[in-house]
Amino acid sequence: MSGRPLIGFKIVAPSTVAVGEEFPLKIKALTEPYKAPVQCYREYPRLASPFNLSPRGIHYLDNAASRWEGVLEVQGPDGPTEIALGELAGTFPGDDRAIGEIEGFSFREEGVHFIRVTDPKTGIVGKSNPIVVSAESPEYRLYWGDPHSQTFFSDGLRCPEELYHFARHEGFLDIFALSDHAEHITDRQWEYFVNVTNDWNRPGQYVTLVGLEWTNSGIGHRNLYYPGDWGPIVRSSEASAEDLEKLYDVAREHGGLLIPHHSANVTMGVKWDVGYEPEHERLVEVYSIWGNSERPAAQGNPRPIRTLGGEQEGQHVIDALARGYRFGFVGGGDIHDGRPGDELHNIQERPEAYGLLSRQGIMGVWARELTREAIWEALWERRCFATTNVRLPVRFEVCGAFMGGSVETSDRRTIKVWAASEAPIARTEIVKNGEDHFVREGAARIHEWEFEDAASSASDYYYARITREDGEMAWSSPVWVNAHSN
Repeated sequence: MSGRPLIGFKIVAPSTVAVGEEFPLKIKALTEPYKAPVQCYREYPRLASPFNLSPRGIHYLDNAASRWEGVLEVQGPDGPTEIALGELAGTFPGDDRAIGEIEGFSFREEGVHFIRVTDPKTGIVGKSNPIVVSAESPEYRLYWGDPHSQTFFSDGLRCPEELYHFARHEGFLDIFALSDHAEHITDRQWEYFVNVTNDWNRPGQYVTLVGLEWTNSGIGHRNLYYPGDWGPIVRSSEASAEDLEKLYDVAREHGGLLIPHHSANVTMGVKWDVGYEPEHERLVEVYSIWGNSERPAAQGNPRPIRTLGGEQEGQHVIDALARGYRFGFVGGGDIHDGRPGDELHNIQERPEAYGLLSRQGIMGVWARELTREAIWEALWERRCFATTNVRLPVRFEVCGAFMGGSVETSDRRTIKVWAASEAPIARTEIVKNGEDHFVREGAARIHEWEFEDAASSASDYYYARITREDGEMAWSSPVWVNAHSN
C-alpha cells in the first residue's frame, strides 16, 4: 500500500432489494483527513480546486486513501468474494484514490442482511448499512438524500458541479439538492444553478432537485424546492410577515415545497408565530450540522444547538407541532465544507466557529422509484424521516397509516415501529403530543415493536425517536390521529 495509511472503509449498499436482484456495492477506503490543495485546474473535476478555501476559514478536507495492491475479502452476499481496490478507477480521470462501485451482488433469502469486507493484511473491517431483502420487488424502496448544501457562491466551499459530483460518487447519496443562499446569487447565476441541477439528474440513478435557501435570520430560514426543472429565484428583503407571505405566494404559484431549518437557534431560528403555510410548508429539517431542533436540552435532547447563541425556548419542532403545524421530518446537511453526505465540519481548525457543530443529517425517503417525480411525491406525502447521517431504515405506522399520514378513529390505536442498524439500537421512544409516551430499551440490531394506545376522543400525533448505542439517532415523520366527530 502506498500513500496515506488505511484506517477504515465506507461501505454502502441499497437499503431495499428483492431476492435475487443484483445490486452494486459502493466502497471508499478511508485515511486520516488532510487538506486538499487550493489551486487552479484545467480539467474538471479534480481534488485540487480554486474553491477549497472559504472566507470563513473552512478548508476542504479529503479522507479517501490511495489505492494499493491488496485484496479485500467479502462476506455475506452472493457475488464477488474479493475486491481489488487497486483496480478501481476513482471518481475522475487520474484519480488514484480507492473509491468505486463493484457490481454483481445479490441475496437469495429475504430478511435483513449486512455485507462485511476485511483487509487480511491489516485486519481492518468495514460493514455495510442494513440491506432489507424482500421476497418480491418492494412497492416502496428506501433512498437517501441531503437536500441542503452551500457553494462558494455564498459561504460554502466548491462549485455546484463539484458538490453534485461528490454527493453522488463519494457521499454515495441517491438524492441531492443545492440550496444556496438566494440573497448571494444573481439572476444569471440562478440560471446556471438550475441548469447544473438538471444536468446531474439521472432517473433511476441519481435524483436532483431545484432548490434555494431563503435566508431571513429575523423570522427564520426556509428552503424552497420546485417539483420540476425550473422555478424562480426568490430573495428575502426584510424580517416581516409580509416578506414571508411573498415567499408563500411563490410556493403556491409554482407548487413548491418549503422546509424550515435550525428552528431552535437564537440567532437564526424560526419564529413560529409569524407564519405557516399548511399546503406547501409540509416538512421541517429536524437535524443538521447545527444540531437537533426537535426538543430542548432540558427535555433530554443530547445534541441541542450550541453555536450562535444556542437554543431559543419556544422555537423547537415540538412547539410547532403543538400549534397544529403538520410537519414531516427530514435531516439535512446545511454543510459548508463541500462534502455532502460525508461531512468533516467538526474537525475544522477554527473551534470557536466550528467546534460546536454536529455531524450532518440525511433524509430517508420511501418512494416508488428513483425519479424526480417519485421522490417529490414521497416528500409531499411526508413519507420520509431524519437520521444523524446513518442509513438506519425506519418504518412507523399508527392504525395502518404510514409515517406522514393521518387516520380518523376513536378506537384503540395500534402502533408499529420497525428499524434495523449495523450498530445496536439501544432505545426507542414513541412521542405522543410532544411527550415520551412509550419507551423500549434493549440492544438489538433489528427492532420490531407493536402495541396499543388507549382509545381517545382527542386528536393526537405520534412519531418514533430511535437511538443507537453509539448515540446516532433517527426520527420518523409523525402520524396524526383525528378522533371521530360526533
